Amino acid sequence: MVLIPEKKGVVLSRIPGTAIPFAHTVFGASAFILALLIGCYGHYYQIVKNGVAGYPEEWFPSVSATTGDWFPERNVCQILIALASGPRLALCYLWYLLIIRKVGSNDGSSTTAYAKFLFANDVVRTVACGGWVYVTSNDSHDFHDVAMIVYLLCTIPHVVGTIKSAPPNPKAEKYRRIFGYTFFGALIPMVHFFIQHNFHRVPGAYTYYAFFEWSLIISDLGFDAVCMIDFEALEFRVVDVSSETTKSQYEVGSGALGHSELKTLGGSSVSKMVSLLERIKGRDAISFAADVYLGFIFWSMLTSLPLMIWYFPLWHMGLSGYELFLFCNLTVGFLGFDNLRNLVDRSKGTVHLMSLVGVLSYKILDPAYRLMAVAMGVSLSLMAWVTTLYGQRHQNGRAEGGVLTLALGLILHNVLKQAWWANNPIWPIMNATNGGQNKLGLFIGVLAAVQVMLRKEPHLNETKSIDAPRKGAEDNESWVKGAIGAGGFLFCMHNMFTEAATISRWSVGGYPNTGPMPATGGFMVIVAMAGGLALSSRRRFVTSWIWYGVGSFGLTILHFFEGNVGFIGGLIFTVWVLSLFPTLIRAVSQQSPGRTFLVTMLVYNFLALASVWTVAYAFVPVGVWMRERTDLVLMAMQACLFVGLQNARVNSWTQVSETTRSRTAFSTTRLLAKVALVGLMGLSFLICLSRLPRSAPQPYHPEHKLITAGIWTIHFAIDNDMWNSEIRMRDAIRDLELDVIGLLESDLQRMIMGNRDLTQFLAEDLNMYADYGPGPTKHTWGCTMLSKFPIKRSSHHLLPSPKGELACAIHATLDVYGEEVDVIVSHNGQEEDFRDRQLQTTELGRIMRESNNPFLFLGYVVTLPGPGNEIYELLMDGGRMHDIEPTDSDRWCEYLAFRGVKRIGYARISHGGITDTEIQAGKYQLLDATAKAHSRELDGHHRSLSLTDFKNLASYEQIPEDGVPKGMRYPSMFYGEGVRNHRFHVHDRPLYYA
Repeated sequence: MVLIPEKKGVVLSRIPGTAIPFAHTVFGASAFILALLIGCYGHYYQIVKNGVAGYPEEWFPSVSATTGDWFPERNVCQILIALASGPRLALCYLWYLLIIRKVGSNDGSSTTAYAKFLFANDVVRTVACGGWVYVTSNDSHDFHDVAMIVYLLCTIPHVVGTIKSAPPNPKAEKYRRIFGYTFFGALIPMVHFFIQHNFHRVPGAYTYYAFFEWSLIISDLGFDAVCMIDFEALEFRVVDVSSETTKSQYEVGSGALGHSELKTLGGSSVSKMVSLLERIKGRDAISFAADVYLGFIFWSMLTSLPLMIWYFPLWHMGLSGYELFLFCNLTVGFLGFDNLRNLVDRSKGTVHLMSLVGVLSYKILDPAYRLMAVAMGVSLSLMAWVTTLYGQRHQNGRAEGGVLTLALGLILHNVLKQAWWANNPIWPIMNATNGGQNKLGLFIGVLAAVQVMLRKEPHLNETKSIDAPRKGAEDNESWVKGAIGAGGFLFCMHNMFTEAATISRWSVGGYPNTGPMPATGGFMVIVAMAGGLALSSRRRFVTSWIWYGVGSFGLTILHFFEGNVGFIGGLIFTVWVLSLFPTLIRAVSQQSPGRTFLVTMLVYNFLALASVWTVAYAFVPVGVWMRERTDLVLMAMQACLFVGLQNARVNSWTQVSETTRSRTAFSTTRLLAKVALVGLMGLSFLICLSRLPRSAPQPYHPEHKLITAGIWTIHFAIDNDMWNSEIRMRDAIRDLELDVIGLLESDLQRMIMGNRDLTQFLAEDLNMYADYGPGPTKHTWGCTMLSKFPIKRSSHHLLPSPKGELACAIHATLDVYGEEVDVIVSHNGQEEDFRDRQLQTTELGRIMRESNNPFLFLGYVVTLPGPGNEIYELLMDGGRMHDIEPTDSDRWCEYLAFRGVKRIGYARISHGGITDTEIQAGKYQLLDATAKAHSRELDGHHRSLSLTDFKNLASYEQIPEDGVPKGMRYPSMFYGEGVRNHRFHVHDRPLYYA
């Protein structure tokens, strides 16, 4: 549709309305059809081959193999897709206009919002299509998969929304439903055959998968082609407008719409937007930014509190008494006293300024006093925010402004953590030596607090006349339900959405079913959070029980499924939860703050402790009741949200009039919030791009076919003085030139560990492949494997633990210089539970014994070494493994073992104050062809040997260091005093072997 002059103009061309959907269909179909024909002609055997089988078992190519792997079919497809993108984007916009014209002015505001949502969704879907077409799995597997997931997710509202909003036309509706049903119907068998191929590795399954994949292309193009039926009555004109004609004389000239309908098609929206932009002044934007930053400060201190509390029971190996600081948030109950509440309300800027003691606490070296300062900061910040929300409770515009800035502060918190690899740069565990930006964060916080102090706003006693509580707003049922809902919601936010990578770690599985990597997955979660917050304005929808069912379904998928399937469920849950943010918080802020937020914090604290108990059951009273019961915690959380929604459906956002001032504030805040959301998503996208790997990892000494492997228990990346230790860990791993390392006590994606993720930082900074190991829902303390060698496949094990803490293990197969080598990283139970350790070690022995590949063991097994120690013998003898140095009797928990490789060296390196546990490292070399031919340890022969004969295969003859080539030696920097307090100890030197 074009603009033509009201009085005159020359029509240069007339284009039928069907031209745009026709062009899109022709270019799109040609792209895939020509790629298939060219591919089958030129590279048939290559494009039907996959990681499981080739021709004749696999005889039909997949879409990705056809369009992404070979020249010229790949390039032909990409050129034609580029040609199709213009008509596709035009189609998105024309459909937006058609929706508004269909309804006219009957329900203009809601329909306009719906049309905008559908238009935005379709644009994102179009861009995502370009993402998986132009970035193939060979270019970036993660980016390709993320783009495909986004495309499929956006297809759901695209299909449903198009069918619901289409003009009445039985023929078009019939074809749309056919193509829609075939599209979604094909997904079920497609997923089935994908599982058969990817996990069960069934030859031929990928061919059947490919048929359903191609059917999606046909259904997708066919669905959009139906638009030709809707556009038959439209005509597009290219008009030459004389120069003296002004823009005000234009009208819509499609032959179907007149000048009066210009406003319906967006003129009013544009004028409203322009009016808002004109009204927004610099001080409005500054006030908004200050509130968002103070929201970020609140989330920063709230998330750091459990992390700092955790330091003390970690070192006490049990309850320490410092856990009571979790209840510092109960001071909010004092707001029940009118005088104190009014004082805080009149001094909000000052209270925010005082709360910055939690940020300033990084200057306090003593961990106990640092924790006290953070607890004070959390208490003060919470009281300031509660007073803000309560003071604005009957002015919807200002109240929602407070809620939105708090929500945006949470998203900002996630974006900055994404930039700092899951660490918050202003946390009290950060400082200038480990990547902290405490001074800058504190300085901006002071400016934000001062801005609040200088701001002119009505206070509680000034708004009583216009804010008299509405009838029934403070009955007992209402405030209790609201408090329960808000407590469950705050716990949900803290537990699952204060780190963008948490959802991807909840769904992590063994290779290759790992789900998206933290950078790409984190970006998708931030987009989902923004989408949920944007959806929150549709209050009737977000408080519906259907929407509650959708959110609960997403959480169920996240909890019970691994990989991409679980992650998609997590995205659905993310959108649902964030859509509730204003509704639940606004509902609870209408009640008396003292009693209401006191109960809110009690519910939050109860759920927080319950979530910790699920993994810490061995160290807390009556822990057996909550052992591994995250499902119960999630059910309790959902029950709280159900109660809160039930209350919000009746009491929130209704029967409240707004003053002109509050409506103006409402519109201004909404506009600023939209700008902020777009900016945060853009920033997250740039961070994601900057973190994508630039090159494949390479081992340190390929010239010798050397493997340097180590094991290290790292105490959750909190050093002995309560500072984040990831950078110091990175330096030690890099300087030791470790090709493979197992890290124990590494699962930090919990409230008590700050929802951190040392794995992503170390993997990206050291350029290594990473297997996170069993995720947070598996209730272990975590084990991670980092490798310079590609991980071909891996499985995660929860070792038998009938009584004590649950033990985890990773069994991975690596591609080491073209050969398969198996590695186990394990963290077994504690000394107190002998039966657990016995069962766990027996299982490890079975896994190692049954493998035919060369094998490396990197693990934590609580036992003394040597004959006569049952656990040690179960590991070495039962697994048919050689101890790296049997005469080293000064060991207790960390052990290295090997089979089927040549041992070169062994060293023990002090922990340097990072933990209380040393690093152990072994150097190995692949056997050459001659040695491999004579090896009695490979291809299962180790199982046929007697135990004595197997032990005699290992030579323990030591040689001096100068008898070892320089590239195979340990770095000399660790001799003597060492570097950064890391040095060779016990033996005071490495041991080398013939």
